[in-house]
Amino acid sequence: MSDALLDGRCFRTFNVIDDYNREALAVEIDISLTAARITRVMDQILLIRGAPERIRVDHGPEFTSAIFVAWCEKRNIVIEYTQPGKPTQNAFVERFNGIYRDGVLDAWCFMNLSQVREETERWLKDYNTVRPHESLGDISPIEFLTDRGHAEVSSYAWS
Repeated sequence: MSDALLDGRCFRTFNVIDDYNREALAVEIDISLTAARITRVMDQILLIRGAPERIRVDHGPEFTSAIFVAWCEKRNIVIEYTQPGKPTQNAFVERFNGIYRDGVLDAWCFMNLSQVREETERWLKDYNTVRPHESLGDISPIEFLTDRGHAEVSSYAWS
């Protein structure tokens, strides 16, 4: 996603959603998000959650780069690219993006990236642990995982 600070400087967010329980695993925020940066974020997630069988991404340059493709190949992760102009092929992350935009990006005027990161962290804690998700039986993503007694995942959706 993209947005801008109060002074007009643009920034991007890299959002990672677990399709299984709709948990937001990461929202990385910076002026530029390269393939190398994306793979570092994913390495952090993999340390905690393990590797997914597949990931679903759009055709952004960070996802079509040789760095990203090699990273996935090394980990035996299948890349599922969405078709251009077909956001419904990545519906969970698209829905998350809209909720995140409403709850954070459009709700605040940010002076700097630190403010964006701090508000995002507060919001994510609520999103993952408190906010009921209708698709999960009106419980939070963390409650959903706990109720099932495992943290297995099979695919991540990225934006």
